[in-house]
Amino acid sequence: MNEIYQSVILAPWPWYVAGPIMGLSIPLLLFFGNKMLGVSSSMQHICAALIPTKAEYFNYDWKTGAWNIVVAIGIVLGGLTGRLFMQNPNPINIASSTKSDLQSLGITDFNGMLPVEIFGNNNIMSFQGFLFIVIGGFLVGFGVRYAGGCTSGHGFMGLSMASKSSLLAICAFFAGGLIMTNLIFPLIF
Repeated sequence: MNEIYQSVILAPWPWYVAGPIMGLSIPLLLFFGNKMLGVSSSMQHICAALIPTKAEYFNYDWKTGAWNIVVAIGIVLGGLTGRLFMQNPNPINIASSTKSDLQSLGITDFNGMLPVEIFGNNNIMSFQGFLFIVIGGFLVGFGVRYAGGCTSGHGFMGLSMASKSSLLAICAFFAGGLIMTNLIFPLIF
């Protein structure tokens, strides 16, 4: 039983298994409920449900998006479950070129999912931590709403429906990631 747990739960699934499972979720969502995959609108639904306001943006029947809130809660619970019960004791296998690039930026701890040099307890309250968490979180949230959806919504749903705006959004997401990694990150870290 422990061998199955190690190989099925803790080990990454191969692309030919995980890919089709993710890909089949799109037609299933459309077929069984005419639902669009995406998580960014769940915050709007939560605010509309919990915050009494007359603001037009939150003044709608939020119950139509209740399934989306359940998906978002499931993502949080899944992450928490993975963190608490499914940690892999082995170091994360990263390409040596990636390690070299990260080391040139001062990131040397490769044993966790999040670099300690950025997200460690001592650094999270620093100026850099503030930039990453607060400013970065605001920019991501603003960008997601401005683009009309998140990377999962545009990447999975939009591209599968041949949406030109989703293709443009995905290209912009990748360009932003490249700019952050290669131009901005070295300046602030």
